[in-house]
This record gives sequence, structure tokens and C-alpha cells, in this order.
Amino acid sequence: MTAPDPLRIEFHLLDRQIVDVEGQLVGKVDDVELAPTPDGSYRVVALLAGRQALADRVGGLLGRVLRWLRPGTVRITYDHVRDVGNHVTLSLRAEVLDVPPLETLLRERVIGRIPGAGRAGE
Repeated sequence: MTAPDPLRIEFHLLDRQIVDVEGQLVGKVDDVELAPTPDGSYRVVALLAGRQALADRVGGLLGRVLRWLRPGTVRITYDHVRDVGNHVTLSLRAEVLDVPPLETLLRERVIGRIPGAGRAGE
């Protein structure tokens, strides 16, 4: 896996597009899950994508509205991240992720019809 050193969550991960090993759009990094290390620092354990993760990050009234509109979070363990650059590339295919049905429907029927949407990994 290649990642910037040091990895800055707010700059290198949050709000970046996530693409699978074949370049297909998976979603966007809405939040990250951290775990403490023995030396007192933290490491990234998982990427969280979906409106519920974004709602938890935003909080307040807007967060409650986002949670109500589109519940569900996709949790991608960080060991599946192949590369962190202008987007986050996974080492697996999108089909193996547990994507909420509404996210799949919107990706196929709405976002997939936008010109250029199929080139997210470029």
C-alpha cells in the first residue's frame, strides 16, 4: 500500500473518492475509524462511507436530516486500501462490499448516467 508520509486524515482521506481495484466508483470517504496504538498515537482502522457516517461527522440538524434521508454506512477496513492519492484505491472489487441498497440504486440509475461518471478512477 502506498500512502503519504505522514498521512493527514483531513487532507489525504476525508471527502476523497473511493474506487475499487478496477476503477469503479465505490463512494466517498465520509469519516474514518481510529484505534489507539501502544505509543499513544492513533492509526486508521477503517474508512467509512455513506450518509450515516457523514451525518455523524457533521452533527446537529443537518446530520439528523442526512441520517433520516439515507441511512447506512459502508465500512472498509484500511488493510484493503491499496493507494492514497487524488482518490483512494482499494485492493478489492466493489461487489464484495456491503453497500446499502439505496446507494447501489442511486449509483446505477442516477450517478451512472452522468457523463464522465464511469471515469472516477482516472
